[in-house]
Amino acid sequence: MYAIVEIAGQQHKVVKDQVIFVHRLEGEEGSTVELNNVMLVDNDGAVTIGQPTVTGAVVTAKILSHLRGDKVIVFKKKRRKGYQKSNGHRQYLTRLQIDAITA
Repeated sequence: MYAIVEIAGQQHKVVKDQVIFVHRLEGEEGSTVELNNVMLVDNDGAVTIGQPTVTGAVVTAKILSHLRGDKVIVFKKKRRKGYQKSNGHRQYLTRLQIDAITA
C-alpha cells in the first residue's frame, strides 16, 4: 500500500515505515503529524484517485528530527566582463517516518 501526499508544497510517494526528508514543518521532535492532502491511494491494486484529494484518507507521520541539508553553491559568471558572484544555501529540512496510511 502506498499513497501520494502533498507535504509543504511538494508531492511525495510514501509507504508505511518509510523515512523521508521534507521542507521544514511545524512541530516538536517526536510529535505526530497528520497529512490530509492525499492525492492517490493504492491498496494492493485498488487505486483511488482524488479530485483533487481523496476524502477520508489520512497519512500519519512522526517527526524524527529537524536538520539542515547539504550546502549548495550558486556561482554566477559572465565571461570577459569581470563579473563573478558566489553564494551558498542550506535548506531547512524535517525528517519524517510514515506510521500509517488510512483510506
